[in-house]
Amino acid sequence: MKFNILTLFPDFFTEFKSESILNRAIGNNLITINVINIRDFAFDKHKQADDAPFGGGGGMVMKIEPLMRALDTVSGKIVYTSPQGEIFTQKMAIELSKEPELTIIAGHYEGIDERIIESKVNMEISIGDYVLTGGELPAMVIVDAISRMIDGVIKKESYENDSFFNGLLDYPQYTRPYEYEDMCVPNILISGHHMNISLWRLKESLKRTYIKRPDLLKNRKFTDIEKKLLEEIIKELKN
Repeated sequence: MKFNILTLFPDFFTEFKSESILNRAIGNNLITINVINIRDFAFDKHKQADDAPFGGGGGMVMKIEPLMRALDTVSGKIVYTSPQGEIFTQKMAIELSKEPELTIIAGHYEGIDERIIESKVNMEISIGDYVLTGGELPAMVIVDAISRMIDGVIKKESYENDSFFNGLLDYPQYTRPYEYEDMCVPNILISGHHMNISLWRLKESLKRTYIKRPDLLKNRKFTDIEKKLLEEIIKELKN
C-alpha cells in the first residue's frame, strides 16, 4: 500500500518512517510512505503556502494553488485530517487498509482553502474531539493504524485480540516473573489448558468492556458463550 502525506513540515516524518515495524514494512515493500512538501509547489520566491483568510480573523489558511498542484502528482482516496472529520476507528483503519493508495493532507494553521475540500477531498478524519497545532500527528496515527492491518506487516494473531478489533477491549496481559512483590500472575495462564485460557481471556475482555466502555456492547451481536459469560460478570460485580 502506498501512503502519500502532503505536509508543510516533512521533517516530522523522518523518525516516523524509521520506526522499527514501519521501517521493516517499507523494506519488505509492503508499504510506501511518500512525504510531499507542499512548499515545493509554491512558485513564488518565498515559497509561500499560506495566507490571511478572506473576511479577516486570526491565523493563516493554506493556499489553494500549491496544494492543488501537489494533489495533481498523486492518486488514490484523499483524506484530510480535520477536527471536523469523522472520528477515526479501528473499523475505519481496516477498511482503509484495502485501498491501494491513500493520500493524506496534514492540515495546519486555521485549515485549508475550502475549495480543496469541496473539489478534491474524499474523506475528513479526526482522531478525537480536540484541536492540535497541525495535522502531522493525526496523519502518523492514521498511517500507523492502517499499516498494522496490511498483510505481512505484523502477525495476524498480534492484532486479532487488540482492543476494538473484535469490538471488545483487550484482555489483561502478563509476563515473567510469575510473582513480583506478592503480586502473582493468574494461575489459569500457566495451566497449559488452552481452552480454559481462551475462555478466561474472553471473559476478561467482556468484563473490561462492560466496565470501561459499555457503549461498545450496545449493538453487539453476542454469541451464546458471550451471553453466558456476561451474565456471570454482571452477577459477580453485583456481589
